[in-house]
Amino acid sequence: MTILVDMDDTIEQLLKAWVRGVNETYGRSVAYDDVRSWDVSAAYPGLSWEQVYEIPMRPGFWKTVEPIPGAAEVLQRLMAAGHRVYIVTATPHESVPEKMNDLLFRYFPFLSWEQVIIAANKQLIRGDVLIDDGIHNLEGGDYVKLLMTAPHNRSYDAQANGMIRVHNWAEIEEIIARLDTDGV
Repeated sequence: MTILVDMDDTIEQLLKAWVRGVNETYGRSVAYDDVRSWDVSAAYPGLSWEQVYEIPMRPGFWKTVEPIPGAAEVLQRLMAAGHRVYIVTATPHESVPEKMNDLLFRYFPFLSWEQVIIAANKQLIRGDVLIDDGIHNLEGGDYVKLLMTAPHNRSYDAQANGMIRVHNWAEIEEIIARLDTDGV
């Protein structure tokens, strides 16, 4: 199978580092679970969109982002089983070199640049499965849709919208094994 995998809050914990960065910079105490919208700035009344969104663009920011437990191990096992794994991220072009070098290839050294696709419209990418936390990336795509749970999508009815909600990489591995056995 061709397995498409989002980066932010799917294989790594962008939101946790982002919230920590905004809180430290502006003396706030917003918790990770308080971010209920795709627009992170909505959790920070009194701060502008620009103030909140400049945090991940700062030099060195991507060194503060940690991988999601189990992501690297499961991706390695999926590749060892013969699946084609591609990282599909909608990252701003300004952050690509730092994000790839300080995060992706640091924690996922078994991946190569040839397995990275930068795309704002993920529905244009062909694959059998897309694993993503962004509802907008899954809607309308022609693949099995695995919605990684995050604070901003917890109230979304994944099943009613043709998606399978997952909470961790162990669940993802089980679902992909089942899809592989049953045939996608």
